[in-house]
Amino acid sequence: MSSLPSSKGVALVIGAGDATGGAVARRFAKEGFTACVTRRQEEKLAPLIAEIEAAGGTARGFGSDARDEEQTMALVEEIESTIGPIEVFVFNIGANVPGSILEETARKYRKIWELACFAGFLTSREVAKRMVTRGRGTILFTGATASIRGSAGFAAFSGGKHGLRALAQSMARELGPKNIHVAHVVIDGAIDTAFIRDNFPEAYAKKDQDGILNPDHIAENYWYLHTQPRDAWTFEMDLRPWMERW
Repeated sequence: MSSLPSSKGVALVIGAGDATGGAVARRFAKEGFTACVTRRQEEKLAPLIAEIEAAGGTARGFGSDARDEEQTMALVEEIESTIGPIEVFVFNIGANVPGSILEETARKYRKIWELACFAGFLTSREVAKRMVTRGRGTILFTGATASIRGSAGFAAFSGGKHGLRALAQSMARELGPKNIHVAHVVIDGAIDTAFIRDNFPEAYAKKDQDGILNPDHIAENYWYLHTQPRDAWTFEMDLRPWMERW
């Protein structure tokens, strides 16, 4: 038997950008969830909200800095008290910023860690408190190749993503017995975005060969994780194109 509740509630996506986060929000809205989506600049969410509503779904946008404890606490409280219970939480902040260890500054390193890891702790903690009270919920973290392998020139990003993965592991072990499904998704490969198209044309050229990740296909796997029966929960899933080296 699935652990899903009989009525739909809120799917909260922290970091609902133009690729993975937006696709996940659309996928859950399609199933009847209210998609609550966040970015630091709320106005950038307008196209996503319009797209979800045009498809018959419901969405709400919030401008919020996930690194700020007070803002995070206020965000979760507002959603829970005025919109509905957060049944699904997705942490999708990237923070993929390169930099040589020889030139990295303490300020930049700390900022990347705050985005990639600390913000994941703050937001998931607040959501987990509500889920544990209800005895159900799904918490999904977006990881990257850097979650399991630190590449040259990405010391800060790798440290943050390694930390996020460890956070997810700890939460899964603590919250799983409380009927909260925690999973970590390693996205190992380029995603079909304007950033990849404009900055990495050689990678983008592989799109016609299914050589880069389609955000909608990523989102389908997030939906799959949410709907898994609890006698066969996945903790970690890795997604990569068939031709990606690993």
